[in-house]
Amino acid sequence: VHLIPVNPVREDGLNPKSRKRIMPDLLTEPPAIDPLYEAHVYCNIPSIAERSMEGHAPHYFKLVSVQVLIRHGDRYPLYAIPKTKRPDIDCMLVPSRKPSHPQLEAFIKHMSKGSAAQMDGSLSSLPHFPSHSLCEMGELTQTGVVQHLRNGQLLREIYINKHKLLPSDWTAKQLYLETTGKSRTLQSALALLYTFLPDFDWKKINMRHQWSTIFCSGSCDCPMRNHYLEEEQRRQYSLRVKNNNLEKIYVDMAKIVGIPTRQLRASNPIDSLLCYFCHNVSFPCTKAGCIGMEHFKVIKRHQLEDERERQEKKLYFFYALLATHPLLNQTVNRLQRIAEGKKEEVFVLYSAHDVTLSPVLSALGITEARFPRFAARLVFELWQDGKRPKEHFIRILYNGADVTFQTSFCKDHYKRSSKPMCPLEKLVNFVKRDMFLIFNSTSYYDACHRRAL
Repeated sequence: VHLIPVNPVREDGLNPKSRKRIMPDLLTEPPAIDPLYEAHVYCNIPSIAERSMEGHAPHYFKLVSVQVLIRHGDRYPLYAIPKTKRPDIDCMLVPSRKPSHPQLEAFIKHMSKGSAAQMDGSLSSLPHFPSHSLCEMGELTQTGVVQHLRNGQLLREIYINKHKLLPSDWTAKQLYLETTGKSRTLQSALALLYTFLPDFDWKKINMRHQWSTIFCSGSCDCPMRNHYLEEEQRRQYSLRVKNNNLEKIYVDMAKIVGIPTRQLRASNPIDSLLCYFCHNVSFPCTKAGCIGMEHFKVIKRHQLEDERERQEKKLYFFYALLATHPLLNQTVNRLQRIAEGKKEEVFVLYSAHDVTLSPVLSALGITEARFPRFAARLVFELWQDGKRPKEHFIRILYNGADVTFQTSFCKDHYKRSSKPMCPLEKLVNFVKRDMFLIFNSTSYYDACHRRAL
């Protein structure tokens, strides 16, 4: 644990007693739900250098594998607010425009030469970087590219420069790369890899295509997962109907744009409004008036209340356990192989969506975690104990914060252990056995086909 001394100066000019805090929280964080503060966190605008706890371990531990699950970076909305002008965002990459990155220009040049890469199926027809002067729906923006260039650079400094996870002559076999079939996830993965790898060699990039947003691969048949998702959607609807303030805001916005309230709701205005907010563009106006910050605040506050209720009611948690088991099982199997001495696939990157990360966090029991922001990253580190080489431990980090002991399977372990990590077998037992106990089942198949609780 790295302790950071904090010596604030009091208002009377005297130095108070020196205190030590572990990773001090931002002093600006408000005590109660503040929709604007939360929206800023969600936007994740690249600004100050990020502090992170990745790669921290006692000196006699050896890092043997890193598996990273990311959400794509900032994107143009997936929905449009009817009868309004679309937000004017340029998706051409211009290194002189903010936010930028020292390697953005080199990245653009390198991405133009990508014919040697091995891309699964439909991935080969996707562009390697965004390039429209008016963004297309769902397209990664320059902000999104920069967010992942920064992620890759940060992880490189820790895992490559410090821990030597990959040698300079790394091979394709040492990487496992997988993305959904959207340009924004492929481009986010390429941006991160460009600044992360010791040398970005197209011939060694073998990108696999994952057709499912929950990365269930060949284990997607799960009726009970769908049942809990439907129940969760009913809960969301019920909460929304009860919120009179939200209904008034929707009615008011619908009048401004001149459409029925139901149609406005169906166009998911928060997705569009977040784009205006994150890019500091004025909300849309019509002859009947303007959508304003008050509208945005009410809808965003409801979204945050919905997330909080979702944690309290277990429907989403049941869904999450069944939705994420295939991905977590694949992760655990790979970690076990590496712990046994296999040298392949020591770095893994899954490039995904909020609907991928959110259930993984829930299934692991990390209930305090915020909803995945743009370019969020969840990292699994596998460490070997140098004093007892047969013993392996994991650390789990979310956006640079160590959340290992927030997990349901390891939250009690640190009270009995001096090591700042979790034994690998705790994660293995959770994924292979304990995930199903709540369903009175002993296997994924059984939990997927058993009647509801």
